Amino acid sequence: MKFTNGFWLTREGYDINFPRMVRDVKIEDKTVTLFAPCKEINHRGDTLNIPSLTIQLTAPVENVIRVKAWHHKGEVHRGPDFDIIPEEISLRTETTQEEVLVSNGSLQVRIQRNPFRIQFLHGQTMLTHMEPNGLAWIQGPEKESYMRAQLNLGVGESLYGLGERFTPFVKNGQVVETWNKDGGTSSEQSYKNVPFYLSNRGYGVFVNHPEKVSFELGSEAVSKTQFSVEGELMDYYMINGPTTKEALGRYTELTGKPALPPAWSFGLWLTTSFTTDYNEETVNHFVDGMAERDIPLSVFHFDCFWMKEFEWCNFEWDRDCFPEPGAMLQRLKAKGLKICVWINPYIAEKSPLFDEAAANGFLLKKENGDVWQWDLWQAGMGIVDFTNPDACQWYAGKLKALLDMGVDTFKTDFGERIPTDVVYFDGSDPKRMHNYYAYKFNKVVFDLLKQERGEGEAVVFARAATAGGQQFPVHWGGDCDATYESMAESLRGGLSLTLSGFGYWSHDIGGFENTATPDLFKRWTAFGLLSSHSRLHGSKSYRVPWLFDEEAVEVTRYFSQLKNRLMPYLFAKAVENHQSGVPVMRPMLLEFPDDRNSHVLDQQYMLGDSLLVAPIFNEEGIASYYLPHGKWTHLLTNEVVEGGSWHQEHYNYMSLPLFVKENTILPMGKTNDRPDYDYSEDVSFVIYQLNDGETTSAVVTDSTGRSKGKIEATRKESQITITTDMESLSYSVVLKGIDSLTSVSSGDLEKLADGMCIRLKDSKEVVLTL
Repeated sequence: MKFTNGFWLTREGYDINFPRMVRDVKIEDKTVTLFAPCKEINHRGDTLNIPSLTIQLTAPVENVIRVKAWHHKGEVHRGPDFDIIPEEISLRTETTQEEVLVSNGSLQVRIQRNPFRIQFLHGQTMLTHMEPNGLAWIQGPEKESYMRAQLNLGVGESLYGLGERFTPFVKNGQVVETWNKDGGTSSEQSYKNVPFYLSNRGYGVFVNHPEKVSFELGSEAVSKTQFSVEGELMDYYMINGPTTKEALGRYTELTGKPALPPAWSFGLWLTTSFTTDYNEETVNHFVDGMAERDIPLSVFHFDCFWMKEFEWCNFEWDRDCFPEPGAMLQRLKAKGLKICVWINPYIAEKSPLFDEAAANGFLLKKENGDVWQWDLWQAGMGIVDFTNPDACQWYAGKLKALLDMGVDTFKTDFGERIPTDVVYFDGSDPKRMHNYYAYKFNKVVFDLLKQERGEGEAVVFARAATAGGQQFPVHWGGDCDATYESMAESLRGGLSLTLSGFGYWSHDIGGFENTATPDLFKRWTAFGLLSSHSRLHGSKSYRVPWLFDEEAVEVTRYFSQLKNRLMPYLFAKAVENHQSGVPVMRPMLLEFPDDRNSHVLDQQYMLGDSLLVAPIFNEEGIASYYLPHGKWTHLLTNEVVEGGSWHQEHYNYMSLPLFVKENTILPMGKTNDRPDYDYSEDVSFVIYQLNDGETTSAVVTDSTGRSKGKIEATRKESQITITTDMESLSYSVVLKGIDSLTSVSSGDLEKLADGMCIRLKDSKEVVLTL
């Protein structure tokens, strides 16, 4: 929200009050409290008739400091609140007559007493600072209250994140309001608003307010990042990395690490599409058609019309189209498929469940006690009140019946259109619940799946989210159009989301609205199958590749099989995400923070830490991409390219810029027909451009995430030493860029056109002499 009129003036009707000095300091083991009047105090009379702000510093984890500032503390607090770990770390403090220094790890907060000023430092390096008027209590024209904070935006500093945003990747100059809306991918609105931004200076700021937070990112004040909320309290966390990757990991330590999705979820998902006609015959035609064309399929999804129209949700199969759903699901599962069905948290008036839910108080109500209803989406629909434990149990019970029938997972759609003129069972503030509703909805579904299927088998396909929602993967990008522009905006949204703590992200291959040209479908398919999760889905038309052309079949087959062979690498990165919070799909910034060129790149990304992917966004097949310094090897052609510059090349549909970073050990599986298999069995470790004096390693897990061991390679002049502690010792090592070996201490040697292959068994160490 904007409160000023240019640099000099305040907007009419607004009164801005900011602390002028720190009058008193209270220091405790885990808390430092500052009392800061909004007037210079020169004599006792100055203490009368003025507002004062109280500022409290605490620390939940190392290198993170929470800043709470309030005007009047007597405001009644109504939830919900983000689920964040408590403050349990003791602070280090130093005081002088001029300043108060508060430290946690390498993060220091230096508070100048008079005039009031706050600096945030990594050691002695300035991260950002707050000017004397940066923190403020503001009274509006209707006597409403706001709290505002401003942090300095340094020269060359770039900001990222704030959820899944389809606007420019670098958020400088933008105005962002964190308010979930169903706005598609082509507007400033977002399905997934997260009040957390990340700076390329290696720190992040998490504003601990689930309600609407207004961000002005170098816009109202061009050298400031501003965030404000309505009310008497401002609550935010300063998170020091000191790298962007570490800052992101610390944020997920606060708000929750993503669960590890099941390995089968990384395979190709195929759906019925939205408003298309379908029955069991249609479904079998699609599934069998994929099998006949050797396109591996992992999940089949039934979209909205698996239920009868006007009755969403009733959680009952439309028997006109699916007369024996239980038997049908078993027949599909016999073909090796997992089953997903579409759900949302809305109950149409025609649904038999409406009266049941209304009678038991399971739906949101108006202030007069009536059930809140409208006709947008479904006629007369109500909304499940997930603050009511009985409503959660009731809703989960309906889903359990589907799991018992053979369903494996749910597409948890919608959850953005949540009204604020309602009363919640637990008394929650409707404005604070608007975004948080998506968290409650997905948690109910995810917890049920975890309970019924077990840890590591739970996964949803969710659209709406807010902070903490990363704990319930996977999320997809919403309603995109069948254009290259929409394909690019989808990627921007995904990169912003992964810089907001989300580890996994998907999108509708070929676009949701309208029907892609064969050209666009094939380019989007390569992109989709080199994303963490991959789904063929549309609105009014089917998405099976043979409806586009035969080459589309080849492209889908090739990249789906390639993804399955990459699963030993991809799943290890998923385990890493579960442990560290670092996403599987990564903006270039995370891996190359010292390369300024990487800070603005939004048309390419890293898949894990070693694979660079640059989708093609034009009919001409021209790829424009940047390679950071080092030697890069094209995964598909084995061409070695020196980095540090931009490249522009033509690619056919069976390829795209897909490069492996130097000093990489890339584990590749032998299996290409499914994503869930024993990744340590007959694995091939491909070593790319191992430089002299370098050591590199790779870990291998099974398809449940259990570690099966590690392989390490070290090059010293003309000798490469490879060691492993893997449980299974049936593996091979391929050396890229090595033309000849003079000796191998063990194993069978095979010369390749582009390197050497050593087949090993029962060997914990092998020494190669070049």
